[in-house]
Amino acid sequence: MDYTIAQYKPKAFEELAYSETVAKLVKVFGYPPSLYQLEFDYAFMVRGLIVDKKRGNVIKVDRHKCLTSAERDDVYNWGAVRDEFDEPGYSMVDTLFSLAESHLFSQLVEIADKDPQSITHGTDYQLIWRDVRSAVDLCHRDGTLKREVALNPSKYIHDDPHLVPMLRMYKRSGRKLFLATNSLWDYTHVVMNYLCGGLVGRRKSEEWLRLFDVVIVGCAKPGFFSERRPLFAVDPSDGTLRNTDGGAPIIPIGLDDLPAEALGSTASQLDLQDEDKALVFQGGNYIDLHKMLGISSGTECLYIGDHIYGDILRSKKSLGWRTMLVGRGDENLH
Repeated sequence: MDYTIAQYKPKAFEELAYSETVAKLVKVFGYPPSLYQLEFDYAFMVRGLIVDKKRGNVIKVDRHKCLTSAERDDVYNWGAVRDEFDEPGYSMVDTLFSLAESHLFSQLVEIADKDPQSITHGTDYQLIWRDVRSAVDLCHRDGTLKREVALNPSKYIHDDPHLVPMLRMYKRSGRKLFLATNSLWDYTHVVMNYLCGGLVGRRKSEEWLRLFDVVIVGCAKPGFFSERRPLFAVDPSDGTLRNTDGGAPIIPIGLDDLPAEALGSTASQLDLQDEDKALVFQGGNYIDLHKMLGISSGTECLYIGDHIYGDILRSKKSLGWRTMLVGRGDENLH
């Protein structure tokens, strides 16, 4: 959903992420209030950069030499294998959500270099990076960012008048449509109501679910493509979860709720044609999705996403899904 169906206004959203992360660093992690004076430069970072957590460098790997050959050899040409330049010592700036945090990290490194006493961890750049990442995660966990977007979706998300007609066209053609997102139900419901019906605030409807056959929230991609996780059925009316078995809700057993035979099935394949609108689930993995859609081969599935690793490479290499990458046309201008 995020940055694929929902195209965010990157400057507005990244400024929000930056300011809220600064607030968390000051209020929760004990950083100096002077951080409020920092300014976010939207054009400073682009995807494709690499953060060297240990040395405090942000690296652009290409033919343009910002270091001499001797300096590069001394600092970075010692690795015997590629993995030595991956996590945990390095972090890829490979999503639009990571631009603001990388920019803030570079500013904190500069402050620490000039005055180590002014930063909680001095010049221990790895701990500074850890705090920045923790502050960003906290912004997502406590709903800070999503709450702001929900209050004013038009400020942060582009309206797309072609989205609903396109989805309806595919449904009429007989294709089964699924939405798989790492966002949880509450936020997914807000975003899709805005995109598909222009509804904001309390004016929510489940009508957008009629555009899909299956909706899976909280996917935890890329783990969704390789790890087994519990699958829960989501009640769209209030967001409550029920445990499931094989892709269908487990019927609770009790004195007053013994199911009839027709209701007791936990069949692995769901008959989606009998549903007026999409069934909603949380978690699970690709096997659950295949069973729900009634497909046996990954080549029957076309998946569209914006993350080259978390969406495209993992699903294509591991499952054989057909894939389409959504990019931003203005990134190469910076």
